[in-house]
Amino acid sequence: MKEPIIKFENFSFQYDAQAEPTLKNINLKIYPGEKLLIAGPSGCGKSTLTHCMNGLIPFAYSGVSTGTLTIHGKETKNESIFEISKTIGTVLQDLDGQFIGLTVAEDIAFALENACVNQEDMKREVLQAARKVGIADHLEHAPDALSGGQKQRVSMAGVMVNQVEILLFDEPLANLDPATGKRAIEIIDQIQKETGAAVIIVEHRLEDVLWRDVDRIVLMKNGEIAAVQAPDELLSTNLLLENGIREPLYLTALKYAGMTITPKCKPHSIHSLTLSDEETAAVRDWYHSRKEKEKKDEPDILLRADGIDFTYENGFHALKGISATAAKGELLAIVGTNGAGKSTFSKVICGFEKQQSGTLTFQGEDMMNYSIKERADRIGYVMQNPNQMISKTMIFDEVAFGLRQRQVPEDTVTAKVEEVLKICGLYPFRKWPVSALSFGQKKRVTIASILALDPQMIILDEPTAGQDYRHYTEIMEFLKELHNRGITVVMITHDMHLMLEYAQRAIVFSGGQVIADDTSANILTNPDIIKRANLKETSLYDLALLCGIEDPNVFVQHFIDYEEEEVRK
Repeated sequence: MKEPIIKFENFSFQYDAQAEPTLKNINLKIYPGEKLLIAGPSGCGKSTLTHCMNGLIPFAYSGVSTGTLTIHGKETKNESIFEISKTIGTVLQDLDGQFIGLTVAEDIAFALENACVNQEDMKREVLQAARKVGIADHLEHAPDALSGGQKQRVSMAGVMVNQVEILLFDEPLANLDPATGKRAIEIIDQIQKETGAAVIIVEHRLEDVLWRDVDRIVLMKNGEIAAVQAPDELLSTNLLLENGIREPLYLTALKYAGMTITPKCKPHSIHSLTLSDEETAAVRDWYHSRKEKEKKDEPDILLRADGIDFTYENGFHALKGISATAAKGELLAIVGTNGAGKSTFSKVICGFEKQQSGTLTFQGEDMMNYSIKERADRIGYVMQNPNQMISKTMIFDEVAFGLRQRQVPEDTVTAKVEEVLKICGLYPFRKWPVSALSFGQKKRVTIASILALDPQMIILDEPTAGQDYRHYTEIMEFLKELHNRGITVVMITHDMHLMLEYAQRAIVFSGGQVIADDTSANILTNPDIIKRANLKETSLYDLALLCGIEDPNVFVQHFIDYEEEEVRK
């Protein structure tokens, strides 16, 4: 039997600044060439566990550990972080924070330069690594000029040149459009097969990771390992939902139809799923038992865009005659490829950029002469990168900032801030510095700071990126509550689950144009739109086809309606 590369034995770790251990009695062995998925709710210790593996603990984050953690039989605390990096390469969630070089080639070569590799060998190894991840045509480009998917490939190549034995990916799907995320999982799988390296993936989006096989899933809870099982075994239990992880949608649909999930039906992927004739009949029966919802009256239009055109100073034509509407009290999704114009459109709405042609009206009034402040009083905007919004040291002060700028009485400020902190799952951290939070927690702080201002309309760029299922649900249920109160909520998102479950309507961008405006169910069952906009078909569509349902889009809509009426009511 193979010896493990990494071995945790009764390992615990407590940060110097914390009163309790973050990791408790960890026992885990990671073997050469295997693929591991580490899942669990926010704050369960996933990041701390990986920091222990790659040497950031104890060399960057200080604390006290007990038990043993060895790599190839050597205690990590007796090794240097440089030595550990020769075995474990890490691709961070915040890709921009990982770049060093001015060009892609320089960035990939960074580890080789530190190892004093001669230039000819260095060029050969950089080119070889770039080809493996499909980025060889961009070696002279600046990293910040690349798309999210391309940046990730550069980061992969940068750790692969060290010929490491373990590749560690921290939320590799965050901020990637669905098709690019799918391709990222395929590339990770391909790299693992070609190099024989072990792969460790930390990710909330379990269904997307399972697009390619993994050997084991490590489920964490409260700093401990709750389960280590093969995917088919774990998906046949309720452990995922009990621990705040979203199970694949097709499994949820099967449960709604009365089916019991077992390892025998190979539930780890919709493409491996094996159903009996009786089980497919049960799904069809459930489908036929549902009735279509009555269509509501046409709502009043809050925001209208007519023929919006915008070109950046560098000549990039980002918006090409965009016409779209957002209704009062609507929950609307804007989806599409990276670089399709979604974020640019929202910046034009908020006044951060000014369109060259076309008109924007809000409640029937032309917004051309509105100042940014006047727009901000009506429309709140939550950016994709929380670090670009945060200006205060302490969490409470950051959320209170907008209210204090508007000279709201302090007792009202306190009540409002505490209310939104509870909703966003941040109340226990209200006296913490922002710097102590994870990327996902910072995201919640920025959402809270906007929600505190009670805007008529709120635009959120990737509102649930990096959130576990519990916090995802808390945020989305609150946004849904806002929309029920008459506030218009617009979500720019790559999360097809979010789009399906919550958006009443979706607008699809591609190449700076609107190519679809329809229900989420209709969009995610339309192969042409999916291909043009780099979306990913929902697994509910595949399940409908597997069960012989003649109208897959209606099946998907029934699932959405059932969740809204029966599950989340």
